[in-house]
Amino acid sequence: MSSSRRKPRPVRGWGRRRTGLRGRRGVGAEGRRRGLARFATLARFTGVAVLLASGAAASAVHDQPVGELILPLEALHNHGSSIVETPDGSLLAVWFRGSGERQADDVAIWAARRPAGTTGGGWSEPFVIADTPGFPDTNCTLLVDAEGALWLFWPTILDNRWESALMKVKVASAGDWEGAAQSGPQPRWRREFVLHMKPGDGFAAAVQRKTDEYLSSLGLDPEALPARLLEWRLRNLEMAGDKLTRRLGWFTRPHPIQLRDGRILVGLYSDGFSFSMTAFSDDGGLTWQMSEPIVGGGNVQPSLVELEGGDVLAFMRDNGPPPKLVQVARSADRGQTWSVVADHPDLIDSGAGVEALRLRSGRILVVHNDVPRGRHRLALSISEDAGQTFRTVRHLERHEDESDGRYSYPSALQARDGGVHVTYSVHLPPLEEGGPARKSIRHVRFTEQWLTGRPDARE
Repeated sequence: MSSSRRKPRPVRGWGRRRTGLRGRRGVGAEGRRRGLARFATLARFTGVAVLLASGAAASAVHDQPVGELILPLEALHNHGSSIVETPDGSLLAVWFRGSGERQADDVAIWAARRPAGTTGGGWSEPFVIADTPGFPDTNCTLLVDAEGALWLFWPTILDNRWESALMKVKVASAGDWEGAAQSGPQPRWRREFVLHMKPGDGFAAAVQRKTDEYLSSLGLDPEALPARLLEWRLRNLEMAGDKLTRRLGWFTRPHPIQLRDGRILVGLYSDGFSFSMTAFSDDGGLTWQMSEPIVGGGNVQPSLVELEGGDVLAFMRDNGPPPKLVQVARSADRGQTWSVVADHPDLIDSGAGVEALRLRSGRILVVHNDVPRGRHRLALSISEDAGQTFRTVRHLERHEDESDGRYSYPSALQARDGGVHVTYSVHLPPLEEGGPARKSIRHVRFTEQWLTGRPDARE
């Protein structure tokens, strides 16, 4: 890494507004107590006030959302969708489908198309877009780059454990995928390759440094840790020192992004390490480099947003113990190095996937499960100050508990007409005791005006 690059800085205000947060300021004895509580085996999440603003409270109703299931409810496991818009205004969604997840060798990547101008449904019959016979293919995500090319990223799971994930990529040039439905639904792929992960020789030292920085941000002394925290730290360091462990098991979930300068930035995470990283390419995907690790308390599945000034924010699922809040880090050098990870005090997360999207108005939208436990609510929260603060303004799903279903793993885009599209997993309970669960992918479209409840919302 060049020494001339700016040192990443934390976003002001994170980790300072809710009891139990992992922040830098005012730690002292109370901060140390909160840090220890974060990792306590029997820690419980209590006293959370959820900030809600219902649609009924809006001064006017603007373009109520419309949605539909992409495929009928079925017993097969449908999960982990991603959605993009084609150059002609149609939609392409992908997800993984099979009899399970990593432990089911029949899982493949499926897709469906929705032609431009379609209303009231209109999704094509699902078709297989990627399959490694005899292995589970999971956690797919899509990118349409500045040249109009389609990128499909996904991991193949080699031994039915997430730690064995091997990243794969397919690329279809502009003109070879958006009109493919005329001769068949499958894009005409021009390139397919394995995205080999090769963190630099300094990876182990970086993991130690970032782990100790994170612990210090909690008010904890890395050299005088309680037994459980010491075990966690030493395990991180031991794994980082093993060449195969640090090169395998990294994979995707939310959308990659292309920065304004052309860099492709792919958010990655490891269930083995339980932290994140990014891969980036400055030559159209011909060569790739790995960022430094983004180390926190179980921060995985980074969703990336480029700010107006060029900094990049990573919003991450909280895969650690309670309290459950979206974890955030900032990069000041295009995704290569990252600030200390901190909880975002405004974004409750049940430990499920989140998706962040910078709207053309400059607002940041985060789609997340805004309950401390469960996936029975799916919230839309927005920031008007570059991610400093958020308020929950709408819900796509709002149920009492999971007896009404589980709604999770959102993917979001803003189309050229200003409309916002979200896909997410719908897992409903059996119709009768002992019966199979019912699973599908739902697509919803709404406007930024409806989102904010104001007729003057900029699009």
